[in-house]
Amino acid sequence: MPRYALLVEYHGAPFAGWQRQTSLPSVQGAIEAALAKLSPGPHTIAAAGRTDAGVHATGQVAHCDLPGDWDPFRLSEALNYHLKPDPVAILDCALVADDWHARFDAVERQYLFRLISRRAPLTSEAGQMWRVNHDLDAQAMQAGADYLLGQHDFTTFRSSICQAKSPVKTLDALRIEVVPRAIGTEYRFHVRARSFLHNQVRSFVGTLERVGAGAWQPGDVARALAARDRAACGPVCPPQGLYLAGVRYPTDPFARG
Repeated sequence: MPRYALLVEYHGAPFAGWQRQTSLPSVQGAIEAALAKLSPGPHTIAAAGRTDAGVHATGQVAHCDLPGDWDPFRLSEALNYHLKPDPVAILDCALVADDWHARFDAVERQYLFRLISRRAPLTSEAGQMWRVNHDLDAQAMQAGADYLLGQHDFTTFRSSICQAKSPVKTLDALRIEVVPRAIGTEYRFHVRARSFLHNQVRSFVGTLERVGAGAWQPGDVARALAARDRAACGPVCPPQGLYLAGVRYPTDPFARG
């Protein structure tokens, strides 16, 4: 049975997360339902990462098996037709090897977190960023973030319900980009690693926001990391603003030519 890689974008607000739920809407469930319109199911797809409720994606990758020889472009068009009106889009589709796996073949995940400092509430971008109403020091946040780079025991920044076998992970990048806005300032946290613990990125951003606000010093991040204690973590920021922005493979399944 042919296997297809799917490049997926979605707005996470209406969903209880990526993973299929018995009685709640999910991104996985929406795509599997669309596949069932093309070929009798049930269908089970696998993704590079399971995003939580309210988390978005601009570069999620999944794979599906589908009887028949579909042209990848026609398959993406058909899925997008049947996904309406859910805020889920198949950006690209590619035929891959029968043993290719969206999760297990991935060598890096890239996340983006968007945080904005402004007094006024968000309107057109509500649900797409975390808003705080105080100023933030980007240099201090970056100084704190630098302590997190490399291989560490990230127990402090790990959810109590995390199912990972080990809290030891290697963080390849945590870069803070400052984006001036007409009203306020946006801070974009670009985070890269092979894999992440549950709530790890949101724990990073919530802690670094405290540094930017002056409630923590950059060195406090190093002390929290060394504590290996969830109680030492700063607040966990809300899911709004978190995006799975990309997944890297040894060979890009969507490369052309």
